[in-house]
Amino acid sequence: MPDYVYDAGLHDFADIARFKDKINGQLYGIEPGNDGNRLIQTMIDKNAFGLKDFKIVEFSEAAMLSQLKRATRKNEWMLFLGWEPHPMNTRNKMKYLSGGDEYFGPNFGQATVYTNVRKDYLKECSNVGKLLQNMEFSLAMENQLMDAVLNQKHRAAAKAWLKANPAVLEVWVSGVSSRDGKDGLAMVSLRLAGQ
Repeated sequence: MPDYVYDAGLHDFADIARFKDKINGQLYGIEPGNDGNRLIQTMIDKNAFGLKDFKIVEFSEAAMLSQLKRATRKNEWMLFLGWEPHPMNTRNKMKYLSGGDEYFGPNFGQATVYTNVRKDYLKECSNVGKLLQNMEFSLAMENQLMDAVLNQKHRAAAKAWLKANPAVLEVWVSGVSSRDGKDGLAMVSLRLAGQ
């Protein structure tokens, strides 16, 4: 939800019914058939949190985010399906409802980011394997990077993000060498500096 809705007292799924008039009895989802919509509809069907008289509004993701933009411009109330990682978290002042673990999972339905490689890749390509094993992405990092990639060329977005986060870079290339056997951090630092 927009942060001003949270600031006005809507903090938990158990609070939603109390603010039915403010949100017009509507919960905004995305495309029909989406798992998030299904979970919201299950809550409505089971009258969880007193939601039996609510309706889910199914939009495309882009339309839902456009509706959010219109609502926040007018300081109107809106509850919508949000998730991480996604650029919506960097582009909007928003908060997540607590109390939905039974439906969305623990920690606000928190996602986990994994790097997958084929069998034996880490052994066969140990240098790249070391880099991949070193790389960890938090949800906040993913939100920022996804947003940057949507607004500029991928290489430029990655380069700008790495320049702004040198401590992460040090961890990622620790023990990694360049193709010609030189120190990975030194080589990446030169590239970032434009050399």
